[in-house]
Amino acid sequence: MPTVSHVELNKAAQKFRKELLIMAVLGLADTLQHMTLRTGVRYKETVGELSGPVELMPYTGLLENDGYEEDGIAIAGRDLETFLGQAVKYFDPNTLISSLYGAAVTKGSGLETLDINQAILTLMMRKISGGLNKSIFNGVRNAAGKTTSTLFNGFDKITALEIAGGGVAVAKNNLFEFSAAIDKTNALDALKAIDRACSDELKSEARKILMPWEVYNAYNDDYQITVGSAPYNKEFQKTFLEGSNNMCELVPLIGKKDAPYLQITTKENSLVGVNQVGEEEKIEVRRGDNPFKLQFVTTMFFGTQFETISPEKLMVGKFHVGA
Repeated sequence: MPTVSHVELNKAAQKFRKELLIMAVLGLADTLQHMTLRTGVRYKETVGELSGPVELMPYTGLLENDGYEEDGIAIAGRDLETFLGQAVKYFDPNTLISSLYGAAVTKGSGLETLDINQAILTLMMRKISGGLNKSIFNGVRNAAGKTTSTLFNGFDKITALEIAGGGVAVAKNNLFEFSAAIDKTNALDALKAIDRACSDELKSEARKILMPWEVYNAYNDDYQITVGSAPYNKEFQKTFLEGSNNMCELVPLIGKKDAPYLQITTKENSLVGVNQVGEEEKIEVRRGDNPFKLQFVTTMFFGTQFETISPEKLMVGKFHVGA
């Protein structure tokens, strides 16, 4: 079994820098398949949608402003903000080597094909992606924080801020307040009710219900009890909401555990921002004070945002709290 040095590890970090930074994003694949990834976002990028009518009218041949509406067109801008985060981790390379080589033997791969330096760095980046995946909804920005969940505002925090500011509200038809806790006795009706409360524009698009696993499990249980052995009920795990013509996908996510909300929106409207380019994002391996351990250091940008909160693209479900 070989040994590694911080010099060789650091060379590998520079050689595979681009691939390793991408690895942190690829580790979010189960979540990102339901969202839109924006690269090259360094600190802030303005996103949004064009609002206001653009009407096609009977042809007159006139190009003057007579009778034409000039106002009412605007871009409702929103900031997709990414924050520069860092990870600093001391590790014992000999312990990691033993684990990695043991896994290689178990999987039947040849040890001669294992680039131990790249494998160690890949393992570190996968750990980072795991933290990002769990925080993508419940993250709350705190510049003095020490964890991934304090690096950026996740989708649920953004939702809470919009509700507090009045941008998401029942009166605006982008907020639905559940009247009871969702369980296996009412999940089917509850999810159908919020989907049917969506705007006609949102109902006409392929959309996703981003929800906790417990709500998804309750839906499957309730569906089985309610529908039973009907000829079309061929599998227990459901992919689409009943009655949505396979337009509303049920999406349980690990990051939604204990969430106060669910969101119905499109893949295009849920934005995840990263940079992946630029000198600010780096990966290094340094020799620490402990002679038996090395120091892994990386920096990268990350953030989330809804492109728009208009009811044509978003419906928020606020879970019932209390008796």
